[in-house]
Amino acid sequence: MTVETPEQRQTREQRRVLFDDVAGLYDATRQGYPAEIADTVIANAAIGPGAAVLEIGCGTGQLTRQLAGRAFDLTAIDIGAAMVQAARRNVADATARFQVSSFEDFADGGPFDLIVSATAFHWIDPGVGLAKAARLLRPGGWLALLTTGERYSEPLQGKLRDLWVRYNRQNGEWAAQPSWLTQLRESGLFGATVEASHATALRLPAEPVIGVERTRATFLSYTEQDQADFTAELAALLAPASHVDVTQDSFLAMAPRAH
Repeated sequence: MTVETPEQRQTREQRRVLFDDVAGLYDATRQGYPAEIADTVIANAAIGPGAAVLEIGCGTGQLTRQLAGRAFDLTAIDIGAAMVQAARRNVADATARFQVSSFEDFADGGPFDLIVSATAFHWIDPGVGLAKAARLLRPGGWLALLTTGERYSEPLQGKLRDLWVRYNRQNGEWAAQPSWLTQLRESGLFGATVEASHATALRLPAEPVIGVERTRATFLSYTEQDQADFTAELAALLAPASHVDVTQDSFLAMAPRAH
């Protein structure tokens, strides 16, 4: 189990609630998850109509849309009320249930056949996340954790990285893998992981690229002046081109609850 320092806990708890203030921008600019990744989750979990599914940190429905419409007994939760409101609008499945709740406080339902979380599990208390997921899963039920991120062509990728490092006032060391991955592999609460990666090539106008960068928790934690200055510098980096080549990298790690 990962142990947080008091400073790490404070940062995590402060930053995980910031997205709700930019739910509209988040919804407009964040890309969804590839259908192939969602299909891999469902195939490996071997679930069908009637399966009880919980999504943790649904945001505005980027992954929820892939889970909806399959006749699952689907519950999606998020800590942000504005996020949940947007997800309700975006998901055309009247049977899907949405709830404003952190995973730590979630107390409804279960056992589940599948628990899934897309680019959100790192915001959960590491002393709670995997253990609670294991408790809420039926024997043989699966936990599926996904991440996604944007990778730009050089020289933009390097220049953007330098921009983040400068505004973060830190060195250039970035985590090479999700913080939860080693714990999922080694906790003993789950069986062997199934892992998959997917890359999607995109060509986007500058505006949604700026929007994505402006909806990152690190950016949202900046002062108003730093946000304005960062945005201006990012816009200047993108200005020479009418479109930006982006690779959306998605990663999945899923594992069954150990018997």
